[in-house]
Amino acid sequence: MVRVAILGATGYTALELIKILLRHPEAEITTLTSRSEGNPHVASVHPQLAGRIDLRMEDLGPVAVAARAQCVFSCLPHGASATVVPHLLSAGARVIDFSADYRLASAAAYADWYGQKHPDPERLGKVVYGLPELFREQLRSAELVANPGCYPTSAILALTPFIKAGLIDTTDIIVDSKSGISGAGRTPKLTTHYPECNESISAYNVGRHRHMPEIEEITSRASGRDVKVIFTPHLVPMDRGILSTIYARPSGELSEERALAALRKFYENEPFVRVVDHLPGTKDSVDSNFCDITARMVRGRLITISCLDNLIKGASGAAVQNFNLMYGFPETTAL
Repeated sequence: MVRVAILGATGYTALELIKILLRHPEAEITTLTSRSEGNPHVASVHPQLAGRIDLRMEDLGPVAVAARAQCVFSCLPHGASATVVPHLLSAGARVIDFSADYRLASAAAYADWYGQKHPDPERLGKVVYGLPELFREQLRSAELVANPGCYPTSAILALTPFIKAGLIDTTDIIVDSKSGISGAGRTPKLTTHYPECNESISAYNVGRHRHMPEIEEITSRASGRDVKVIFTPHLVPMDRGILSTIYARPSGELSEERALAALRKFYENEPFVRVVDHLPGTKDSVDSNFCDITARMVRGRLITISCLDNLIKGASGAAVQNFNLMYGFPETTAL
């Protein structure tokens, strides 16, 4: 059994992570942390867990956490995670970080997009990005994993097969994505207040969403090509799910049949990517670790459609997939 801890255990992704790990035959949750007053029982924060796990949330430092756990899942916010990760690693723990703190390779890019100085800049560019479909072998020996963003997972998986094969112009890509409200997190905000978001779809952070450089950097890293995208996210009045519609200009002759064949070939041995003929919807992948992808040709443009559950394949499911690779378990365990 691998002893695991979850930092910042009050959020939606932490809840999904706990639910997955409770059915993992090789994982034992030993520690949940939170800054909540009074060390609340996990079931008082997440009533779904009543009778399933008997732990209280504690406000512990990284050294104390590492003494109890071999693997730490950090669900702390951007900026906060990188202040504790170095101490966890020094104490001998392996870490899967849900924040964006280690996804980008440059401290300057991080400061530009996240508006703050990086707490641990020396590690940037050396951390394995936690997308098994692209970086599986590096993940097996990783001590620190940068778990992907939810929007980027949907876009990177849909784009990389075409970019690696040289089938599309890498400087003319539009990623149009829709996400359920849970993607904004559990902390109350005006934009996710029920009367504000119900019966309304809205775009936000147009041209300045933090996931845009992540999509560009990881697709470039995976393909060896310079990639530029325009990324526009939208908030949709549903609990969970992401659907990304991606527009690209082919670099040569490309048929719909060839596009689908390229996707199938690239993902033929991947347990959690389903290349489908139909137009997938978010309900097809909700509550699962699957990403469903298809492609169409319309007036000379390649349109790729990708959908997944933002809390599972877009966060906690991907983290457990990474955990399985790091510890040599079958990749699909508990998923």
